[in-house]
Amino acid sequence: MSPGPVPSVGGRIRQVRLERGVGLRALAREVGVSASLVSQIETGKSQPSVSTLYAITTALGISVEALFEGRETAVAASEATVVHALAAFAADPGRRIGPLVTPGEREVLELDSGVVWERLGHVPGTDVDFLLVTYRPGGSSSTSGGLMRHPGTEYGYLTSGELVLTLGFEEQVLRPGDAVCFESTTPHRYRNDGDEPAVGVWFVASQSVQ
Repeated sequence: MSPGPVPSVGGRIRQVRLERGVGLRALAREVGVSASLVSQIETGKSQPSVSTLYAITTALGISVEALFEGRETAVAASEATVVHALAAFAADPGRRIGPLVTPGEREVLELDSGVVWERLGHVPGTDVDFLLVTYRPGGSSSTSGGLMRHPGTEYGYLTSGELVLTLGFEEQVLRPGDAVCFESTTPHRYRNDGDEPAVGVWFVASQSVQ
């Protein structure tokens, strides 16, 4: 598997929305964004933030992992084009990634506002996102500054840089070696206020919502 090829998440979102019989405006109202933004995401003209991505999957009643398992044909990202969101990486939903994944084999996603997810592996039949996460300087999981929440449980370990975690009404600064774990239904946000990238390994175990 060569790095870089990623199917369109927008097409996958549109496919699921139509299968659910959900209108564009109805989805936008549920997520709390404009219908124009949802349309731009579906057509690949815009990319969601981490928080918007989770809001869309929650509104559609699918797990984030389900987007990895879409059936669309992979297309290569052009030059410096930013990938438009957490994509349907696998043409076959039963495809195993691993057991060994070298750095050059990682599937890479660039989300809005300076966040990069690299998929480190996948075992078929599980709803677990195993990710190397990078928050570039100024990067945040929410472009609006709001907190996000989604089904599942989150585990993270920071390896370099500093990351500010807002969890409920509390704010914590994560430094290399720090670990976090919490129910993802708790409102939360990550941001990097520093001058260097914040990098860590994250597991997000999703509850089945299908």
